[in-house]
Amino acid sequence: PRLLAQLEITMADGRVITVATDRSWKYQFGPILENDLIMGEAADARLDLPGWDAPGFDDKRWLDVERFDDPGIALVATNGPTVRRINRLKPVSDPDDRTTVTTESYIFDLGQNMVGRVRFKGSAPAGTTVTFRFAEILNPDGTLYTDNLRTARVIDYYTFKGEGEEVWEPKFTFHGFRYVELTGYPGPISRDTITGVVLHSEMSPTGHFECSDPLLNQLQHNIVWAQKGNFLDIPTDCPQRDERLGWTGDIQVFARTAAFNMEVASFLAKWMQEVADAQGERGNIPPVVPIIELEFTDDGGPAWADAAVIVPWTMYLCYGDQRTLEDNYPTMSRFMQFILDASPGYIRCAPEYEGWPGIGDWLSINADTPRDLIGTAFWAYDAGLMAQIATVLGKDEDADHYRRLLSKVKQAFMDRYLKGSRVPVAVAQPSEIRLRLERNDAIARGNLKAVDYGPIDSEVFNTDHFTPTQTAYVLA
Repeated sequence: PRLLAQLEITMADGRVITVATDRSWKYQFGPILENDLIMGEAADARLDLPGWDAPGFDDKRWLDVERFDDPGIALVATNGPTVRRINRLKPVSDPDDRTTVTTESYIFDLGQNMVGRVRFKGSAPAGTTVTFRFAEILNPDGTLYTDNLRTARVIDYYTFKGEGEEVWEPKFTFHGFRYVELTGYPGPISRDTITGVVLHSEMSPTGHFECSDPLLNQLQHNIVWAQKGNFLDIPTDCPQRDERLGWTGDIQVFARTAAFNMEVASFLAKWMQEVADAQGERGNIPPVVPIIELEFTDDGGPAWADAAVIVPWTMYLCYGDQRTLEDNYPTMSRFMQFILDASPGYIRCAPEYEGWPGIGDWLSINADTPRDLIGTAFWAYDAGLMAQIATVLGKDEDADHYRRLLSKVKQAFMDRYLKGSRVPVAVAQPSEIRLRLERNDAIARGNLKAVDYGPIDSEVFNTDHFTPTQTAYVLA
């Protein structure tokens, strides 16, 4: 671990004392043995260092620090809301005693899928180690279902120091769970033993929905809690398994709903700055922000990368803050040029395109919606939004440019995909990456029950090119 810190103390007489990290600082190993956002945390209370943060502490046994060179990373204060303990959940029933001959074990039900950690309270002899495991649902036999966690360990450990009642809450990890399994605790168990501590970025509730249908009310309840669980500093796809990434396609779809439920202006302003930081030299927007190195692409492709345009526009519609468009306009403009450079004939992600053609019709089972149809439809949508954005910002020449671009992309879409298409069925040889993706799709379809759409006779689409599905109609 490395630390760069500066503490500024303003005295009563106005003097300012600056305390900054340098070679005079010392360090020592404390009770936290290991920690990881995904894997979990382990702590040994016997290693506590009482008084280490108070004046007069004896640090003779502490170690000298090592000074490192400046890595050249920009130092920027965060402009987003702080992650906080938002509320606490108590178990909704008595713990399920699953103790065996060899091991004490209990499962607690918090009654709600939540994201955060647990606060544990108990007493045990020094050196006793208890284990916490987490799950969203149970197996039919009442044990934790953890297959969906994949390679994520999602386990916390606590070792007692043996001095009366002890209260522990991890500091540097979080989990997505409803059920908590406590193993190895020899003391008495009650509902007070475990408390769920809900964490997410601090966002004020702004919208409420309720109707006469309990099922719709439950759906809205689930949506709100899903937002709480996936808005922990960045907008993620999931809070529990070994992923928890800022997939751009997810927030592109969800941004408007997020703004209805909560005040997310600063939260997404911070994330859009991260989008700008992650943008490639060609203007490409990666599929995950903050960016991570992915083996297959540095371009999000249709519906994912388009978040660079759609999310700022959505925030402008919701909050009316023109600065959102001003701040992100350079990123949006470079992204639009990237698509134009990669789309000869105004068809985005054409079969012969050598670049990443996108994930495709991701949530539709067995749908053969062409990637170029999805890409071209989103490009047209982006061009229309950019014309409106440029108009709002008083960039009249840019607005005219994007209106002309919209007209050309719409015409290319109609010429290729609609009834009476002038585009021949035979197209250029698909690129290698496209062939690989199509093979993967075929494997996936082979693992699912085939969907029989029956004979297709469309009055809208060119059925010589593809079999239209619901997605195609929506995009058209």
